[in-house]
Amino acid sequence: MSEAPSPALPSGPANGAGGIDIVRLLLEGRAFFALIAIVAVFSLLSPVYFSTGNFLIMSSHVAIFGLLAIGMLIVILTGGIDLSVGSTLGLCGVIAGYLMQGVTIDALGLVLYPPVWVVVVLTCALGAFVGAVNGVLIAFFKVPAFVATLGVLYVARGVALLITNGLTFNNLGGRPELGNTGFNWLGFDQVLGMPVGVLVLAMVAVVAAVLLNRTAFGRWVYASGGNARAAELSGVPVRFTTVTVYVLSGVCAAIAGLVLSSQLTSAGPTAGSTYELTAIAAVVVGGAALTGGRGNVRGTLLGAFVIGFLSDGLVIIGVSSYWQTVFTGAVIVLAVLLNAIRYGRRPARAATPTVSAQPRPTA
Repeated sequence: MSEAPSPALPSGPANGAGGIDIVRLLLEGRAFFALIAIVAVFSLLSPVYFSTGNFLIMSSHVAIFGLLAIGMLIVILTGGIDLSVGSTLGLCGVIAGYLMQGVTIDALGLVLYPPVWVVVVLTCALGAFVGAVNGVLIAFFKVPAFVATLGVLYVARGVALLITNGLTFNNLGGRPELGNTGFNWLGFDQVLGMPVGVLVLAMVAVVAAVLLNRTAFGRWVYASGGNARAAELSGVPVRFTTVTVYVLSGVCAAIAGLVLSSQLTSAGPTAGSTYELTAIAAVVVGGAALTGGRGNVRGTLLGAFVIGFLSDGLVIIGVSSYWQTVFTGAVIVLAVLLNAIRYGRRPARAATPTVSAQPRPTA
């Protein structure tokens, strides 16, 4: 059985002796080239843009979107979508703020102040639980991913509003005598000159890259997105894979919620609104196919930096927030068009040779 030919791409103006296709190179590296162009343009428009301090600040902002985008990428690789990551971020931030301000036990007349590491563990566990709910609805009850995660989006946002009564938890720094200090470390401290939030993003990105490229689970993810039915016939645990990718997305959203709450030193129920759209935009700009089976962590990180540096650059030069929304939407549409050119109209195939469909009997 012969393999289907790759989709034809328009030839560049010239191909070098090594057979390099200029158009293909531009398509595959578009996020990197876009990032270079953004930095160059805004450096010319603003004297403060191209500076170490500003890059560190912008990178701290990108860390939030990058964490959400990595979780979103893992879901999109299976052909799914997670619209609940923004609300999960807000809910997890609220829970972290609630725990940092003390848990009152009326029956015993006690107020418990858990240490920061306990707050982090419980918050990540909550993110994993929200992701598991999404995964079970999709994998076992066959609820479409769009509908399931949209419903969880509203539930998570509503729970956050109920917990806070619409208010915001402020002053999350803790008190030394209570032993719950250290939360600000995530948002404000630096290690070797790099913001902690950026280092957290780097660690999560490395773990995700190893998971996708060096483990059987990563092959299952790509195979499920390429052709779920063929993957299932080949022995891939598609249901387990589906639940797991949503759990990972929920954990990434929880980590993003912790970093954002630490940066703001407050936790509000509306935090993370529309962040799911930014995460999807970063994944698409990074070259992943929304149909599943194609994409990588490197491209997604570049996409997150493109979106973040563009948004911050527009703020620095004084562009209206309304125009920022227009530019972001235009970038998303352009990225989808380039993906259509790059991938053609073929259905996505699994990006691994180790998982294949059952052989077809010969005549």
